[in-house]
Amino acid sequence: MDSPHGAAVTAEDFGLKGPRGWAFRGVRLDAPPGALIAIEGPSGSGRTCLLLALTGRMRASEGRAEVGGLRLPRQMAAVRRISALGPVPGVSELDPAFTVAEHLRERALLQRRYDGSLRALLRPRTERTAAARNRIDTALDTAGLDPANLPKAERTSVRDLERLEALRLSVALALIGRPRLLAVDDTDLKLSDAERAEAWELLRSVADSGTTVLAVCSQAPVGAITVRTATTATSGTSAASGTADITEADAADVSEPAEAPGATTEKTTDEKTTDEGTADAFAETGRA
Repeated sequence: MDSPHGAAVTAEDFGLKGPRGWAFRGVRLDAPPGALIAIEGPSGSGRTCLLLALTGRMRASEGRAEVGGLRLPRQMAAVRRISALGPVPGVSELDPAFTVAEHLRERALLQRRYDGSLRALLRPRTERTAAARNRIDTALDTAGLDPANLPKAERTSVRDLERLEALRLSVALALIGRPRLLAVDDTDLKLSDAERAEAWELLRSVADSGTTVLAVCSQAPVGAITVRTATTATSGTSAASGTADITEADAADVSEPAEAPGATTEKTTDEKTTDEGTADAFAETGRA
């Protein structure tokens, strides 16, 4: 099997606005094929909405972006066909009652049903089965997941997987479709330092194999092309660090004036507006 060719991802003044505020705004990004792109920021800062917008799952409100030469939001359906979602809460999640084998078998069947060519569907059943098994094995190998090492091998239920094992399974499922862009949400959530390092090593290996990776996180790893969604970020691109930053200070334009920050940990008006804009954006796509 030929290695998939990653999709270049670019954006200029990219933004998504809900009825009560901006989920994100002013995104600038220029990443080559096969890059590891980290969307860094606190929870509620529009990270997931940006990930979904760049994979054609949410419609942006302003600016422009391209994924693999396909323009957003004009060609959202085409972008969805070349991208795949790993774990994204509320959008693409593992079923805790399913076993690893059941998830893999289901994804392979869906892949064959909806993405296979007519010629492939007309091949003998033994050939189709062998091709599906090869896709699964290749995806598992790339994701670094060996079912034989799980407590009950492929019969292990998702609810019995460790967090890092579940991440590897989600990545493997996404890679069965051989996407040009892989998107992963909450990459470093509930991971120890050692597990976080393993997770980034996994995503780097996927990028090195030719697939562009877009990953949401609270702290980006060294060497990744970083897009920051924190409300304190300054708009612009840093040539020295190679990072692309987002500003969401303009969210105050659609909300009440922010009070002076105090000693408490309550969110500022800007951050609240970002949360509301994110919730509205999810609601409009039926993913609230």
